[in-house]
Amino acid sequence: MGGGQLSSAPLPRSFFDRPSPEVAPDLLGRVLVHGPVAVRLTEVEAYGGPGEDPAAHTYRGRTPRNAVMFGPPGHVYVYFTYGMHFCANLVCLPDGSGSAVLLRAGEVVAGLDVARARRMGGQASAGGGRRVADRDLARGPARLTVALGLLREHNGIDAIRPGAQGDTEALSTQDHRLTGVPHGSVIMLEGSPAEPAAIRSGPRTGISTAKETPWRFWIDGDPTVSPYRAHVPRRRNAAATSVGEAPSS
Repeated sequence: MGGGQLSSAPLPRSFFDRPSPEVAPDLLGRVLVHGPVAVRLTEVEAYGGPGEDPAAHTYRGRTPRNAVMFGPPGHVYVYFTYGMHFCANLVCLPDGSGSAVLLRAGEVVAGLDVARARRMGGQASAGGGRRVADRDLARGPARLTVALGLLREHNGIDAIRPGAQGDTEALSTQDHRLTGVPHGSVIMLEGSPAEPAAIRSGPRTGISTAKETPWRFWIDGDPTVSPYRAHVPRRRNAAATSVGEAPSS
């Protein structure tokens, strides 16, 4: 399934130089590549800028923690949540704006074995542990980040390849394995954009403020889309499970 999507052109920076609610639905069907693993995005959430969106990390302005969101469009913003998970976002709008799209779920279209080993804590290669179904490898923001191997050190990495448009010659696939990706690089590919008629929108998941804003977008009927969960208050010191509701940094 991934061959045509993985041979598509990388997205240009101008794609992300727009408001996040415009970028978010347009990301569905696009493919994010990190090393040997590629994920076709099936569910995302948009988050607005300072003073605009009370659910966004940037609502109260720039801090050391959210600084990447105020950087150039097309960069990856990675944050730690609940003291155990990383979540990944793609920055939108011009430098200084403070907006991003959270990557909530997707389908692994290359690097299945690598993604499964990561999800199983390395037990897949040893033959131990319970096998993770393909649909669940990147079904949810923390799972997606684990499958792609994105960690704290990838916060701020540029997902736009220099000279991106038309530059596909280095990428190739064989038996769902991806080759030709520079070590450590992240690349956002055009993929196969979702048909507008298949895109649905609704409230964002797990937030207590601006929870009715319909900025969650997903591909209707896709098995990798995560279930919607309304916010449930809980005692915690870490950030919430979305780009929103960050404590003061």
